[in-house]
Amino acid sequence: MAQAFADGGAEVWVSDVDAAALDRLPSNWNARNVDVADETEVAGLMSEVGVLDVLCANAGIAGPTAVIEDVSLKDWNACQSVTLSGTFLTCKHAIPAMKLAGRGAIILTSSTAGQFGYPNRAPYAAAKWGVIGLTKTLAMELGPFGIRANAICPGAVEGPRMEGVIAREAAAKGMTPEDLRAGYQAGTSMRTWVRAEDVAAMAVFLASDAATRVSGQVIAVDGHTENPDPKV
Repeated sequence: MAQAFADGGAEVWVSDVDAAALDRLPSNWNARNVDVADETEVAGLMSEVGVLDVLCANAGIAGPTAVIEDVSLKDWNACQSVTLSGTFLTCKHAIPAMKLAGRGAIILTSSTAGQFGYPNRAPYAAAKWGVIGLTKTLAMELGPFGIRANAICPGAVEGPRMEGVIAREAAAKGMTPEDLRAGYQAGTSMRTWVRAEDVAAMAVFLASDAATRVSGQVIAVDGHTENPDPKV
């Protein structure tokens, strides 16, 4: 997402809890080490940034892969604190400046796990459903101030994060990673995985003047997923 906006000429700010990852970003990007679950840190970042034209609240963690009775409250809370509460805090502290400016586009990252039931991933699914509820509420609250809010629901995105999810799910379901990966692909109408660039392109569109009357929407970038519990 950051690269896509930078390619379009935007001044980019990136925050992450992983300081080492920030060190690898282009030197002309603004990078800050922030834990989105810490309100003081989030408020400090937004104070430094000032007015934002576009906010992409994308931070999240996968949470445990387990049947509900085996999910600990600690793991449940950890997933909610980053994936849902972190999104809430990011919006809370970015919105006042957007209101003063009378404009803004908020783009939240949900998931296809926020559109279907997702067996063995209750904390993550609950958080991502919560992000959708937050999106629609923000759209209603902020529309009178010229601020739009939309959510993107990525499907299975190629890359190391999803490979880790597949490894854990395969172990929990007694499947091979290869079979599970094939099941994800077979569960889409386009028979394909998603690239990070596909998700970024949607974010750029939602931030653009071409989407000036698009708000409160939940848009999947997933190759059309119909099978949230992939099996072969």
